[in-house]
Amino acid sequence: MWRYRNPVDVKFGAGVFETLGKVLAGRAYCLVTYDDANGGGVFAEFARRVVAQAGAPAVTVSNIGPNPDFTGLTQSCQTYASSARPVEAIVALGGGSVMDAAKVLAAARGDFETVRRHLETGKDGDALGRTPIIAIPTTAGTGSEVTSWATVWDTGAMKKYSLARESLYPEAALVDPLLTLGLPRAITISTGLDALSHALESTWNVNANPVSSSLAEVAAREVIEALPLLADDLTNEALRTRLARASLFAGLAFSNTRTALAHSLSYHLTLHHGVPHGIACSFSLPMVMRAVAGCDAACDASLRRIFGDDLVAGAACLETFLKKLGISPDATAHGIAARDWSRLVDDALAGDRGRNFIGRREALLAEMAA
Repeated sequence: MWRYRNPVDVKFGAGVFETLGKVLAGRAYCLVTYDDANGGGVFAEFARRVVAQAGAPAVTVSNIGPNPDFTGLTQSCQTYASSARPVEAIVALGGGSVMDAAKVLAAARGDFETVRRHLETGKDGDALGRTPIIAIPTTAGTGSEVTSWATVWDTGAMKKYSLARESLYPEAALVDPLLTLGLPRAITISTGLDALSHALESTWNVNANPVSSSLAEVAAREVIEALPLLADDLTNEALRTRLARASLFAGLAFSNTRTALAHSLSYHLTLHHGVPHGIACSFSLPMVMRAVAGCDAACDASLRRIFGDDLVAGAACLETFLKKLGISPDATAHGIAARDWSRLVDDALAGDRGRNFIGRREALLAEMAA
């Protein structure tokens, strides 16, 4: 038996951003975006286009940076609470950090302490809010526009939390590839690799099902083929469209499975070494793929549809793919001392995401020693 469910109303294509006014349907909204929405950057232009369609927001939250943490989210919630009108919907315009912050705001309803208590204790989830979210991604990687969770960081305590509630699925996702045209190369690569990790990790996953695996296979093949081309041709609209679609499909895949070992490993790198998320969760993919080959017939079949019949050669191709994008598959290149690597793998396997991994510890250790 298996089950697949995703309730988000997805609209995809060039120009779909311009349907926002119709989707909001006159509701008072909070605009969640980046700092430069108040200046002269690209997000200022995006914000002007939002206002042109939907009128002025009831309140704007724009203090969002990478890896939203307790301190910044407390300020975000205070700003949200200052709205003169009750907020009826949230427009999340940005990358994964904006989506994460929007979900926290939807749950907090202006009081971050309710979310903090839930994250720290696992209790009182029913007390959290359910404000509808309209998600408009401006990167091609996180897939957060079609998931029901947010990553929240307590940088003071060096801890990572996942806020996961069925009510946090966005009401709608407007995926417009044209919004990604201005992304610089480094962010294009990092977010694209995040999508690849979502796709592959949803195949070697205890929660995989035929629908999630089919979506993941398409997504992985597209990223592997299109991302190196896009890295050298950043204004190519067709390639931007392919990456946006691949990211969406990967999001739809892991919305049902969640991620697995590579993401579990990534959290330490991001917290302790400042490695960007997409890099932190992708450098270990060849090692993990070698370790998982032969563990599960359905997973092997999915990987063969992505990489071809020879999975050993496929893992080598994946490693070459990363190197061509400037990503080393060697953990020490990302700040991890060789003596600490096996301990970090054990910690990752013990984590929530690590427990989704279908592979064996012994196979991982053999790969690390090779």
